[in-house]
Amino acid sequence: MPTPRYALVAYVRNAVGEFVEHLRQELHPHLPHLPAHVTILPPRHLQGSELSALESLEEICSGAEPFDVTLGDVETFVPVTPTVYIRVAHAAYRIRELHDRLNKQTLFATEEWPFMPHLTIVKVGDEEQAQEAYLFARERWAQFSGHRQVPISELTFVREEEHNCWLDLAALPLGRSIVKR
Repeated sequence: MPTPRYALVAYVRNAVGEFVEHLRQELHPHLPHLPAHVTILPPRHLQGSELSALESLEEICSGAEPFDVTLGDVETFVPVTPTVYIRVAHAAYRIRELHDRLNKQTLFATEEWPFMPHLTIVKVGDEEQAQEAYLFARERWAQFSGHRQVPISELTFVREEEHNCWLDLAALPLGRSIVKR
C-alpha cells in the first residue's frame, strides 16, 4: 500500500462554497464530490507519524487567531497545470503566514509549485478544457452577488484514501478559547 498523502484545508461553508461546489459539478460532473476549500498545506507525505502531525497542528492552530479573506477574480494555473481557481485577493498573506508556520517538522514538504492562496474550482484534463472552464467560471463568478468574504476559523486535517477521495481526520479551531468547543 502506498504511503498516504495528507493536506490541511479550510472548508468554505457559506454561499461562496455552495456556489463553487455547484459550479464544479456543472464543469466536471464526473469528478467525485470535493467540498469547497482553501488549501493551507497542499498534499504531502508526512515526515513522521499521523499522531505527531496532529499534535503539531493542535499546538500551532491554537496560537493562530481566526481571520477573514476576500476572494478576487477567477484565474487559471495554465500552462503549469489545467486548474481553474478563485484567487484570494485580500489577506492572502495571513494564509501564507499560516502555511509557513505549519510547513515544518512532521508536516514539512518542498512544495511542487510556489504556494499561492486560492480556492480551486476545478482541475481538468488538459489546457484546452481549462481555458473553456476558465471562461465559463469567470462569467458565472461575475454574476455572483453574495459576499466574497470567507472566514478562516477552523482547519481540517485530511488524508487521501484514493485518488481525489479525502477523509477528514481532525477539525482544528484557530485560536485559544476558555470555552470548550
